[in-house]
Amino acid sequence: MTDTSNLYDVVVIGGGPAGLTAGLYLARARYRVLVLEKDDFGGQITITNEVVNYPGVGRTTGRALTQTMRQQAKDFGAEFLSAEATGLDVDGDIKTVHTSRGDLRTFGIVLATGASPRKLGFEGEAEYAGRGVAYCATCDGEFFTGREVLVIGGGFAAAEESVFLTKYASKVTVLVREPDFTCDASVAAETKRNPKIEVRYNTVLDGVTAGQGGLREATIRNVSTGESETWKPADDGTFGVFVFAGYVPATDLVRGVVELDDHGYVVTHGYLETSVPGVYAAGDLRVKNLRQVVTATADGAIAAVELERYAKSMSEKTGLVPPRPTASAYEQAEASAAANANTAANAGTTPAPAPVKRSADAAAAAAQTAKKPGELFSAAIKQQLDVVFGRMTRPVTLALELDDTPLSAELQGFIGEMVALSGGKLNSVVIDAAGLVSAVDGENAPTELVVGEPATIALPDGTELPVYGSLDDNGRAEFDPAGLLPVARPAVRLCVWDEVAGRLTFTGLAFHGVPSGHEFNSFVLGLYNAAGPGQPLDDDLRERATAASPTDIMILVSLTCTMCPETVLASQRIASLNPAVRAEAYDISHFPELKDQYGAMSVPCIVINQGGEQKVEFGKKSVPQMLSLIGA
Repeated sequence: MTDTSNLYDVVVIGGGPAGLTAGLYLARARYRVLVLEKDDFGGQITITNEVVNYPGVGRTTGRALTQTMRQQAKDFGAEFLSAEATGLDVDGDIKTVHTSRGDLRTFGIVLATGASPRKLGFEGEAEYAGRGVAYCATCDGEFFTGREVLVIGGGFAAAEESVFLTKYASKVTVLVREPDFTCDASVAAETKRNPKIEVRYNTVLDGVTAGQGGLREATIRNVSTGESETWKPADDGTFGVFVFAGYVPATDLVRGVVELDDHGYVVTHGYLETSVPGVYAAGDLRVKNLRQVVTATADGAIAAVELERYAKSMSEKTGLVPPRPTASAYEQAEASAAANANTAANAGTTPAPAPVKRSADAAAAAAQTAKKPGELFSAAIKQQLDVVFGRMTRPVTLALELDDTPLSAELQGFIGEMVALSGGKLNSVVIDAAGLVSAVDGENAPTELVVGEPATIALPDGTELPVYGSLDDNGRAEFDPAGLLPVARPAVRLCVWDEVAGRLTFTGLAFHGVPSGHEFNSFVLGLYNAAGPGQPLDDDLRERATAASPTDIMILVSLTCTMCPETVLASQRIASLNPAVRAEAYDISHFPELKDQYGAMSVPCIVINQGGEQKVEFGKKSVPQMLSLIGA
């Protein structure tokens, strides 16, 4: 082998905290490292709404924490690839990682594929997943407001999440297989003393049955006596089941390649080496007594340092040197800072003081980012918006389809402030239920949009969209929940002005409701993608997106869901590249008709209409996963 263009010092399989940390350490040491991830970079922690026990970080979200980790690794020169590892050849000095996008050759490998929520296999679990059976309290808890829920499990997650669910549920019944909780006593104590929680020990769930509106009965069994009983909510209504029964290691890829224990976890030795030289394991997939973000990052660092030595020895042995990073973003920034300091010194001036580090004091941080009275966005968010608006290459006109509800007024105020902050990159037009323009805003708004005149919005092929409707006695817009991408108001459609046709052209991206909460970031990035140049995307994914057949994607979301934004963003990134694809998100809390139409008791709920056929899916989807879902 003489061509080293496809040779790496290390390939990291898995883009969670362990994999990202390994990538960061190796890249900082100037080794060529690639982090491979088939789903969403960040791993399982991205669905955690609040992280408070990561040292040095007072309070953050799982997604924010791992986004920072990825950016750090990227700044040091780590490479990233969205693809699935399909096989490994680990014999010899140079190993091969087979992926869905070709083969990668490498001296060393870090296995960091993590683990996924364990499915228990009770009767009805698969059938009613997303329709009463859930695995994320943060995302799906609000669907069971005022109802009873069952929580299955006796560990940390079950204890903590059962308390969280009392925010919504009228009562929480926890089924623990063991005689007591298996987590820390202090965590379990909070669950035990909560008046809205009943704990039943030595008890398991054997099955659930459904009727009108959702789950109606559960069969539970006492493992000590063997006695079974039928369980129903006290009001004989519907209920939810939340499963927190641990995780299953994602080790199918390495079964028969490295040593696993009886439960499928990778067996590691002193410094996390596996039974195969040059192959290391880090994070939740290996045998260990604590699976937390902090131990995952520690694993990644330990494995990376060992692989630095291994890659160096293999390079010396084979005479092959991968094209290692020499001018990372981090090094360029350091060089620029040094150059500026030298320039200042040569000019006889003193250098500017170093930037003040972020204060760890919560009060200072709150004051720094506080919103002024009457403002919707903090100073920090405005700064982020300035960056996005500055990069947009064409103006976007936001078409607001409103009714006479307070939610419409909220949406109009929300969009109005964004238009004011955009520096002319955003305009807005308000369209009432009669299809007439009732307001126009923005310094670059098309002059053809005239208050009191009809509004026309068309698809890229010229097909006009309906922009009118009827209101009920409460001023709420009526719509057909069974329709394709229902015209549910209020809604904001991302449009561009067609100078030739003299009308608004719909980009295929829309949000029904107010895109705040967890959906704010996905909405802002949707603006960037609609305006161009858009978020970077690998060439093969871009080609697949542009080649996709006509598809309508409806995503039912909740503003409290941490998994929904990724799905909305992935769908709308595809729509921004392909005029035959539409991707519209609906805040399910404001449009309960859609929840009933699709029996959705979990979000994100994805409704795909393609070629006259419809399918419903649940769960977070990345761009590659969404492309596969629509057959692209």
